[in-house]
Amino acid sequence: MSITTQEAVARALIEIGAVGFSPESPVTFKSGLVSPVYVDNRRLPYHPQQWHTVIQGFADVITEKALAFDVIGGIAVGGVPHSSALAYHMQQPSIFVRKEAKEHGKMQRVEGGDVQQKTVLLVEDLVTTGGSSLSGVTALRDEGAIVTDMVAIVSYEFATSKTALADAGIQFHALTNFATILTIAEADGIFTAEQGTVIRDWFGKPNTWAERHGFA
Repeated sequence: MSITTQEAVARALIEIGAVGFSPESPVTFKSGLVSPVYVDNRRLPYHPQQWHTVIQGFADVITEKALAFDVIGGIAVGGVPHSSALAYHMQQPSIFVRKEAKEHGKMQRVEGGDVQQKTVLLVEDLVTTGGSSLSGVTALRDEGAIVTDMVAIVSYEFATSKTALADAGIQFHALTNFATILTIAEADGIFTAEQGTVIRDWFGKPNTWAERHGFA
C-alpha cells in the first residue's frame, strides 16, 4: 500500500465526514465498546469524487499486490456498494453475502452467481473485530468458494481482528489506517492536540478507555 493511497483515502473520508471524532461525547458500538471515534462509510456514494478515490484505491491495491480472483464479493450491507462499484470499474463478476440466510426461497447467503471453485476477493467497508468478515468467509467457503484475500476501506487495526483473519487464512489489505487519519485530521485542526491524546489513548486500550476517562 503506497503512502499516497493511504493519505488520499484518509483525506477523502475526512472531507465527507465519514470519520468523526467526539472525545467529549463518545459513541457506543453495538458490541458495547465506547469510542471517541466513529466511521460511517455509507456516506461515500453520496460523494462521487471521494468515492472514486476509494474505488480507485481498491483497484490500485489489487494491482500492487497482484491479487488474483474470479469474482468480487461484498459483505452486506456496508461492503456491497463498494464491491459492486469495484466490480463494475474492473468489469468483473460481482456477488454479495447476506448476514443471514433468507427465510424463504433458496434460503441462501451468497447471492448473485455461482462461486463453486472460484476465487472470491472479499470487500468490506470497515473492519472492527472481524466477526462479520469471517462469517462471510465461512458462508463463501461453504458454497465451495476459495477465499484468501480481503480488502477494506479502513480497519480499526485491533490485534484480535488481525489474529482472527490470519488464523482463517485471510490476507487482509486496508486502504488506510487510523494513524494516517488522525495525523491528517489533527493537522487540519479538526481536533486539538489534547483531544488527539485522548483519542489515541483509545486505540491503545479501547476496552478500558471509557472507565479511564470517566464514561463508565
